[in-house]
Amino acid sequence: MLFFHWSRLPRHAQFACRGGSRAALEAPTASDSASSAAAIMVRKLKFHEQKLLKQVDFLNWEVTDHNLHELRVLRRYGLQRREDYTRYNQLSRAVRELARRLRDLPERDPFRVRASAALLNKLYALGLVPTRGSLELCDFVTASSFCRRRLPTVLLKLRMAQHLQAAVTFVEQGHVRVGPDVVTDPAFLVTRSMEDFVTWVDSSKIKRHVLEYNEERDDFDLDA
Repeated sequence: MLFFHWSRLPRHAQFACRGGSRAALEAPTASDSASSAAAIMVRKLKFHEQKLLKQVDFLNWEVTDHNLHELRVLRRYGLQRREDYTRYNQLSRAVRELARRLRDLPERDPFRVRASAALLNKLYALGLVPTRGSLELCDFVTASSFCRRRLPTVLLKLRMAQHLQAAVTFVEQGHVRVGPDVVTDPAFLVTRSMEDFVTWVDSSKIKRHVLEYNEERDDFDLDA
């Protein structure tokens, strides 16, 4: 006769031997559900989960839906004030809306021709569009278009600074002038006609360093 221990039996068989049923064994109780839910709620958040919660606003999520793109633009162009990006966004939206309304007019309407030419000339002078060809170019005017015309970005384009943060520092410290005027506001927008007149202040140490590097320094002009 073979003998074996009851622990080798399946779990439902063990429970049946003790006077219970398999259905009662498998059915979860209310206390078990409550304890598991409490365990889930009490679980400590991981590091990346805490960072995600700090970046998400659950109350104004509809307003901050494009927050990631906004932060990317602020970081890329070195904007120090969020209000500047909001203003650029409003201006670009107004330009696109105006262009759309002009396109809705008849093609040979004298007002459309005159207003379209004035709008394209203005945008081209500001450097927001590459040509004066068509109103279709207005659809590509965004907040980034205005950011590319800021003085630190133009300095970087003219290779007067190695990176954007250095360009912002040069402007704030008064090393840059546009024409005869010294500009200390990084939000200054440079037009196409003014781009050729962006240079260093005569008394700037950076200009002196550049002239020394190029062996073009004149002590008489710098001292004067």
